[in-house]
This record gives sequence, C-alpha cells and structure tokens, in this order.
Amino acid sequence: MHPVTRFAPSPTGRLHLGHAYSALMAHDFAREREGTFLLRIEDIDPGRTRAAFVDGIFEDLLWLGLEWDGELVYQSERLDLYAAALETLKRQNLIYPCCCTRADIAASTSAPHGPERQVYPGTCRGLAEPDLDRPHAWRLDVAKAMARAGPLYWMDDHTEAQAEPERFGDVVLARKDAPASYHLAVTVDDAAQGVTDVVRGRDLYACTDVHRLLQALLDLPTPAYHHHVLLADAEGGRLAKRHGAPTIADLRDQGMDPAELVEGLRAGRLPFGYSLGRD
Repeated sequence: MHPVTRFAPSPTGRLHLGHAYSALMAHDFAREREGTFLLRIEDIDPGRTRAAFVDGIFEDLLWLGLEWDGELVYQSERLDLYAAALETLKRQNLIYPCCCTRADIAASTSAPHGPERQVYPGTCRGLAEPDLDRPHAWRLDVAKAMARAGPLYWMDDHTEAQAEPERFGDVVLARKDAPASYHLAVTVDDAAQGVTDVVRGRDLYACTDVHRLLQALLDLPTPAYHHHVLLADAEGGRLAKRHGAPTIADLRDQGMDPAELVEGLRAGRLPFGYSLGRD
C-alpha cells in the first residue's frame, strides 16, 4: 500500500517546536516509505483563525525543508462534506440538537470528567420538541451509536487498542459557531484524502476512540495510527501555544540553522533544555 500521511495544523497562532516535531515525524514516515505527505489547514474556527497564521505555516514548513505533496487542502472549503456526514448521522437518528452552554454543563452535578473535560450529562438527549430556533450544537448519542457499531478496534503502531468513546460522553459534532467539530472534520478529511497513516502527538491518542466510532458509522476506512511522544520543557510541561512556547519564527529570527534544528529533532537533541517526553 502506498502510504499517505498528513500534517494538519490550525492557523490560530504561529507554529512552535512541538508542531515542527510532529510535522517532521509525518513527513519522514512518508518519505522513508516513498509515500505522500499532505498538508491540510484546519481553519473552521471562525473566532481564532487568521490568514497571517496560514501564511506563517507555509513559511515555517518551507524554512524547515518540509515540502508537502499534492493539492493544499483547507477545511473551510470542505463544509459540504461535513454537512453530508451530519445528514447521514441524522438519518440514522444518532445525533441530537443541544442548546446547553459550557456554564450549564459546568453547573451540572451529574457530569463526570472524561479525557478532555467535563462530560456532557445528556440534558438535551431525548427531548420531545427541541427548540431549533435557539443556537444549538449537534451531539452524537454515543450509547446508541456504540450499540449500532458494536466492539471497535484500531492499531497504534503494532498494538491493538479497543475503542472506548463512551469516556467522552455525547461529543459535539457541529458547534454553535462552527459547521463541524474537530472529531467530525478530521475523520471525514482523512478518509476523503486517502490518508493511510495518521502520525500525530500522544495527546490525541484518546481521541482516536471517537474517530474510530465515526468511521464505523459513516462507513469510512480506518487508517493506521502512530502517536509520537510530545516535546517537554525543562519542567516537564508539554509545549503549547497557550504556554508561550517559542515559535519557529522566533528561532529563525534568532539565526538558528534550520538543517541543524531538523537534524537535532530527528536525533532527539533539542534546544533550550527541551526534551522528548515520556509516553
């Protein structure tokens, strides 16, 4: 099989060293197997996406020497695909409208915590007459979906994992302010682009359970997954935009040699006291 990988950043800030490592892992996986490396811009968050950050992604990847293959894909141009997937799930009676706010969920005493955050307690599930005139999201009835799909499995490198999407509760598939959630868009796009191998950070490992369920419900192929370790700072914290991790643009402005940086990333030699975290 011809391997196809992808790097799919969200243009909500400049890329940092952790992004560079993830892009490099996906790039090298494809290149070492004479495969295809795709770039997808996940730009469907209207409140945070900026055109300047899209340009920055191109600039940073090319500075690092990571060239992508084929057509550049923008999620904002693929809304019809997400709408079609939602319609399929509606016909199966597997999604429902939800008008609850984050404050409503946080105030609920019956909402346990899952891998991402507080799990939705199902307040709007089963309402006889939901008010569709109010702003609403669309949620997946996970229990009903799992009953239909049956036991599901996926491969992370050479290890089989059983999907446990119930830990997330009834996940949002279309937000009030966006036509699709991360879970739905990434699942649809990976299938549409023929991605055979998803190379991404360990922080997204648990999300694969939800993606595997959606693949079963939408009759989509299941790629192989390869979740790499994350980069950590000197205190052991994960590098992240919100924590002020230095950007690739910062490193370029400081005169860092990109070939030396990439060679170091491949060898696990990182600047500034950073390290490869543990699984």
